[in-house]
Amino acid sequence: MVRIKDIFITFFNNRWLVFVAAMWVQSCAGIGYLFGSISPVIKSSLNYNQKQVARLGVAKDLGDSVGFLAGSMSEILPLWALLLVGALQNFVGYGWVWLVVTGKAPMLPLWVMCLLIFIGTNGETYFNTVALVSCVQNFPKSRGPIVGILKGFAGLSGAILTQIYALINSPDKASIIFMVAVGPTMVGIALMFIVRPVGGHRQLRLSDRSSFSLIYCVCLVLAAYLMGVMLVEDLIDLNQTIVKILTAILFVLLVAPIGIPLWLTFSSDPKPSEEEALLSEPQNKEQPESSHDPNEIIFSEVEDEKASDVDLLPASERQKRILQLQSKVAQAAAEGAVRIKRRRGPHRGEDFDLTQALIKADFWLLFWTLLLGSGSGLTVIDNLGQMSESLGYDNTHIFVSMISIWNFLGRVGGGYVSEIVVRDYAYPRPVALAVAQGIMSIGHLFFAMGWPGAMYIGTLLIGLGYGAHWAIIPATASELFGVKKFGALYNFLTLANPGGSLVFSGLIASYIYDSEAEKQAKERGEIIIKSTSSMLTKLFETDDALKCTGSICFFLTYMLMSGLCIIALILSLILVRRTKTVYQNLYGKTRT
Repeated sequence: MVRIKDIFITFFNNRWLVFVAAMWVQSCAGIGYLFGSISPVIKSSLNYNQKQVARLGVAKDLGDSVGFLAGSMSEILPLWALLLVGALQNFVGYGWVWLVVTGKAPMLPLWVMCLLIFIGTNGETYFNTVALVSCVQNFPKSRGPIVGILKGFAGLSGAILTQIYALINSPDKASIIFMVAVGPTMVGIALMFIVRPVGGHRQLRLSDRSSFSLIYCVCLVLAAYLMGVMLVEDLIDLNQTIVKILTAILFVLLVAPIGIPLWLTFSSDPKPSEEEALLSEPQNKEQPESSHDPNEIIFSEVEDEKASDVDLLPASERQKRILQLQSKVAQAAAEGAVRIKRRRGPHRGEDFDLTQALIKADFWLLFWTLLLGSGSGLTVIDNLGQMSESLGYDNTHIFVSMISIWNFLGRVGGGYVSEIVVRDYAYPRPVALAVAQGIMSIGHLFFAMGWPGAMYIGTLLIGLGYGAHWAIIPATASELFGVKKFGALYNFLTLANPGGSLVFSGLIASYIYDSEAEKQAKERGEIIIKSTSSMLTKLFETDDALKCTGSICFFLTYMLMSGLCIIALILSLILVRRTKTVYQNLYGKTRT
């Protein structure tokens, strides 16, 4: 009996169990990507026009990204309580929307419906915060893969929930809203005591690399499987039995990673000598965070005296030069020749709180490059239906499903590639971000030109590039500003997402689309009532929008988006230049 209890405790405190549970939580943390399936039900049931639905979309984007409350509460509440708050918000917000849509609750004003959508979708930010904070602390040496995989499952959740909804096969289309209200709530409550920090930095094993390889294999198989299932279900009318079998296989793939913590728990060969060697480095790494030795006091003096070519030397030689310089400065300080300046606040690579990070140029470079990059990507996601219609495609939901898959692979691949950059070359992680933004700029050009097949290529490039942002940015923030206040830092950065969506999609894209639609209506001889409203007030108009056809509808929009991605690329390269020394100090020693 005692043996069984010990095994259970070991299993319950295994960091890989926490990671797998966080993956399941994230599989429900992307319900915002289901808005394209939810909005037609709301529109038809409540007799909304397209611009009213667009306002609900803006509320969804705000709820999905405004996570500063979740970040602030993560410093006060335990993580299980944070997950419970997110689950309750999801249930109340979308549950009430379901009651209104089905007529079980009285009709509400549009602004109240926007508020409910905001509250329900905002529950995602609590799921994200709990999963990322727990796993970044449990896997401090593997931040890129961890963040990439977790954010990847959040991006894939739309496709997962869509397949589960196909299993329900309910004639009541509003049941998808009920599923969104109940499903993530049940998962969050069921796992709220599992997803937490468990001292994972003390659980390093030589088998970790193979465990990550297995997780990556599951991710690739899952993405390929969902892509194949969606194409088959779109082309062939499958009976319900086959749909049940396909969904059962999906659940098997989702549950498969639980084998890793089970194997580690029952493994009879813990290999203590190797683990002890692995543990020695992290323990030494943590000492500067908890205590301040004399070398830290003279750090600024060393930076002033250090020659510019020192950072270009190999890691071992560079460390030797810095130590020699530190001893000289220390001796001069003891003799009174120099005056030691005690540092003010943490240095890059140490733990910052939000107020300390907000006065750093690196933090704002991260924010603006995310705003430009992810904002332009979100413009594509929000307008994918109208864009495919304007180019003559009938099955617009194919592109919605495809961009969900590419978004997932971009997140997983972004974490994997950026980890190679820092681990193998000790080069700043934002260089991978610059590559992703270059890929996105090309994708926007394909959309702007509207060539045959451009929708498929553009969806691929934008999905990969947009997804990569959400793997690289959080990992970079944790490296430059620490993990102690990571929840608040990450959720402030996510404010860039609704900012980009509001300006680029809600204002610029819709204004250009309406202008082109009016021109085409005039050419057809239709009567147009000239609007005197400004571009800003167009976001709040309630008249029915005109239809625009052809690539001209989004040509100017996506040429502009392409230019914004190039600006984001330049900002990322500036950040690379500024943080070379930091990454050399963080990862250079592991390569010698």
